[in-house]
Amino acid sequence: MLLNDDQLLRYSRQILLPDVDIEGQQRLLSSRVLILGLGGLGSPVSLYLAAAGVGELWLVDDDQVDLTNLQRQIVHTHDRIGMSKVASARQALQALNPDVSLHCIEQRLDADSLQAQIAQVDLVVDCSDNFSTRFALNAACFAAGVPLVSGAAIRFDGQISVFDPRNPQSPCYQCLYPQGDDAALTCSESGVLAPLVGVIGSMQAMEAIKLLSGAGKPLTGRLLLLDGRRMEWREMRLSADPDCPVCAGRHLHPSSDPAQ
Repeated sequence: MLLNDDQLLRYSRQILLPDVDIEGQQRLLSSRVLILGLGGLGSPVSLYLAAAGVGELWLVDDDQVDLTNLQRQIVHTHDRIGMSKVASARQALQALNPDVSLHCIEQRLDADSLQAQIAQVDLVVDCSDNFSTRFALNAACFAAGVPLVSGAAIRFDGQISVFDPRNPQSPCYQCLYPQGDDAALTCSESGVLAPLVGVIGSMQAMEAIKLLSGAGKPLTGRLLLLDGRRMEWREMRLSADPDCPVCAGRHLHPSSDPAQ
């Protein structure tokens, strides 16, 4: 995809980066990304991916904008209370960058529909808030061979990682969490500090842009953990679970990794 004069000007600050350049920006413009969840994490993810020039965004959420959302879900506004989150986000993203193609799905996707949607995109960003959805999304991404950028935020604590089935050394989300308890993840009961989702969501957008453009080194095989109270980051190395029900059997022994 050749950039026109307006696009060269709009994305000039990214194009100036040697890791991105014209070719990287062209890759972004040709990319298709599915964002599952248009809440606290999905807000900065969708805004930054639209601003950065990702060509097509698939927006998935079955919820409506509520007054309690507005403390942290910055893609929505007070006058859109009661509107579907997908429609509200579409309005904001179109105003930000009308060149981005937006596909809106205002429903909860089951396993079959997830698989069908993921087959149409190049990358998935998980901005959901429960383990059952994360497990289903992870399984669908690994079945389709599509990289997954995963983030989570609760109270003062956040985490982010990348799970990439194209990389034979990459673990999957279920290697990290063999099972999970959704009751422990509700912001309505546990609370969440507003800027925390902005920090983690912005980092998810950065990882997505890196993967799509070919810039930098993604977080594949690494988990970043943020303690917002102390503003301290920890990094954990992740390895694949040989007994994982999702990705077992697809991993190379380190000595047989063709990249080494």
